[in-house]
Amino acid sequence: MTDIAARRDQIKQRQLELMARATFIDQELGTHGSPDWEDNATEHEDDETLEALGHAAQRELQMLDAAMKRIEADEYGFCVKCGTEISEERLDLLPATPFCRNCAQ
Repeated sequence: MTDIAARRDQIKQRQLELMARATFIDQELGTHGSPDWEDNATEHEDDETLEALGHAAQRELQMLDAAMKRIEADEYGFCVKCGTEISEERLDLLPATPFCRNCAQ
């Protein structure tokens, strides 16, 4: 059976990491704007990468928020599709997953 308190702590820690990353990305995106055309082009490419990382962080934060809601509702660790228990190994790799291995395929 899943140690819910440990999972809650793990999820909260990951949320803090992602929020720090999102803040860094926002700050970094706000500092660009070189008057040099070539530098500006390079910064634009970098901005696209940063934006993609920011979007990925936001998606993961949404998944983590949903996992916390499942914890609060005593539904964490069970597949939202079929209701079976999600394996510890899967939760170790993907603590925010709402699906068991079979339903995730």
